[in-house]
Amino acid sequence: PLKKFLPVLRGVDVPIIWLNWGNRADLMNLNPTVLHAGNPTGDGTGYGDTPKGGRSPVLKKGSGGARICDDLKPARSDIHVDKYRLSGFWDNELDSVLRNLDVKTLLFAGVNSDRCVLATMQDASFLGYDCILIDDCAATTSPDYCVRAVKFQVRGMYGFIARSPAIIHAIEKL
Repeated sequence: PLKKFLPVLRGVDVPIIWLNWGNRADLMNLNPTVLHAGNPTGDGTGYGDTPKGGRSPVLKKGSGGARICDDLKPARSDIHVDKYRLSGFWDNELDSVLRNLDVKTLLFAGVNSDRCVLATMQDASFLGYDCILIDDCAATTSPDYCVRAVKFQVRGMYGFIARSPAIIHAIEKL
C-alpha cells in the first residue's frame, strides 16, 4: 500500500520524510541500554552486528541493514533524516525540519509499528503535532497482540488511525 500511497502524497506536495537508522560504524552514538535492547541475551545479532549468513550490518548508516526498500523508490524531493533512538525525535534535526516546513499533522508509516513508529508518534504527540497512523502502511514482526496494543494506545492517547485508501479518496475530492 505504501508504494501506491507515496505518489499520491507527492502529487499534492505533502513532504515525504524518510526517517532511518543512521548509526555510526563504531556505534559510539548508542548507549549501553540501546545496545543491550538490540541483543538482550548477548548471543544474538544486535545493532551494528552482521547477522549469521548476512552481508550487511544491522542499522549502520549506509549499510543494507539501514536502507530504504528498493520498491519504495524515494524521490529527489524527499527529505532524509537519520535517527539514533527508537523515537525519531531524539539526537537529530527532525523537529526543526518539520517546524521549518510549518507541518502540523504527521502521517506515520513504517516498521516496526510497536517500536520505532509508536515511539516517534508518542514524541510527536508530546511536541504538539497531530498524528495519524496509516494502518495499512505500518507493520511489525512482533505478535499480533503487540499491534492491537499499539492501536489501543494510539486511539486512546496519541492520535488517529486511518487507512491509505481513505486518505487517497479524501485527496481526490480536493
